[in-house]
Amino acid sequence: MTGVNRVDGRLLSGFAHVVQSIDVVFSTWIGERVMRRHFGSSAPILLGRLMTANTMLRFFHLVAVAIEVWEPRFKIARVTPMDLGPEQIRLGRFAFVIEGEYRPRGHLGDPTPEGKMRRLAVATDDRRFIVSEAGL
Repeated sequence: MTGVNRVDGRLLSGFAHVVQSIDVVFSTWIGERVMRRHFGSSAPILLGRLMTANTMLRFFHLVAVAIEVWEPRFKIARVTPMDLGPEQIRLGRFAFVIEGEYRPRGHLGDPTPEGKMRRLAVATDDRRFIVSEAGL
């Protein structure tokens, strides 16, 4: 699948397009898009809150559901929180790594994975997510 990079307008394809799509899903609140009110994630609701174990569990659940519903080209295998230190967590900031399979034709109903596991690094601040590809 090919798309357009939302920053510079260049063509984007392959796993880079999946990374951008997941970033869009995470940064869009449900109900925010006028013509697609059901699109997005409920995870932004938790941004800036005190990161207790219960909040983290709810957050990871919302992230997994959003990817499962809106990005069929990526199948989550594992979500691992990263240790940023207690001060950052108190401020409601945290980061995590999502490992999963890239399924290039998943949007066409073909669940065949590309082969190797892929990693996404996701960081948060008070207001938004930052999604990028991380090496294995």
